Amino acid sequence: MDNKTEVFLGIDVGGTHVKIGLVDTKGQIIEFGKEDTGLLRKSAQGFNKAFVEVVGKYLEKNPEVKHVGIGLPGLVSKDRTTTLEIPAISELNGFNLKEALLENYPDIIFHLENDASAAALGEFHFGKGNTSDDYLFITLGTGIGSALILDRKVFKGVRGNAMEVGHMLSRGNSRLEPLIGRNGILNMAKKMMEEFPDEIGEMEGQELGIHLLVASAKNNNGIALRTFAELGAILGEALVSTIRILDVTEIYFGGGISAALPFIKPQLEKTIRQYLSAYYLTDLTLSKATLENDAGTLGAAALCFMD
Repeated sequence: MDNKTEVFLGIDVGGTHVKIGLVDTKGQIIEFGKEDTGLLRKSAQGFNKAFVEVVGKYLEKNPEVKHVGIGLPGLVSKDRTTTLEIPAISELNGFNLKEALLENYPDIIFHLENDASAAALGEFHFGKGNTSDDYLFITLGTGIGSALILDRKVFKGVRGNAMEVGHMLSRGNSRLEPLIGRNGILNMAKKMMEEFPDEIGEMEGQELGIHLLVASAKNNNGIALRTFAELGAILGEALVSTIRILDVTEIYFGGGISAALPFIKPQLEKTIRQYLSAYYLTDLTLSKATLENDAGTLGAAALCFMD
């Protein structure tokens, strides 16, 4: 790859939209488009063929592109050819996506990866901070994603899909994701409203959502602050085990709910300090990822640096 002149496509596949950006080597999104995932699934030829055609549409529009990175919301085979389990788009389960793409576009180099791992790589290549060669990346959103960058590469594990922190067992033998993913947070907030009705304040009568909770927390709303503190405690308990297993000192948080990190972090840090020894706490940093809304697209584009 000629890093001085190359541009490539970063494709972030999601349950709602497929986001596609034309990205240069500095992480600038030159052009951006998105396709409705639901419409692709309703296509007469099915999602898989429709998706392959969408890729072709953008390749035809940008003939200079030779590398395409694709971030996928689920499990991918270790050789990064086949989508194994994609809960949001079940049509992709067991589909050799790379083979289908190469059959149609044999001159293009395709890179497939789990979307959280792609976002972690995006932070490494395009982030505004000074990331090290080794760090844990957590995405807080509808679900809980995670990835480990080890020696500047994605750590895949034995079969290719390591670091599913969101599926760790947590309180009540529930998985972490249902507890502190988007729906879990909203359920937590509803419970707080029942327990502390005098603290509802400006949230009274409003549609409950993450944006409302973040805005209310900025105004010191008791319900919002209690909710994010509980989230911090649960996440902290999970990270205690993760930090001990990985011996990691740098953790980044991305995803839409990372906007609440200032309100999550106090209890998160308190919980981690409570259960970890001085060895693990030395040099431990917890930071918000820097790519924000562009993390998916830029993360997918960053996969093109893997050659």
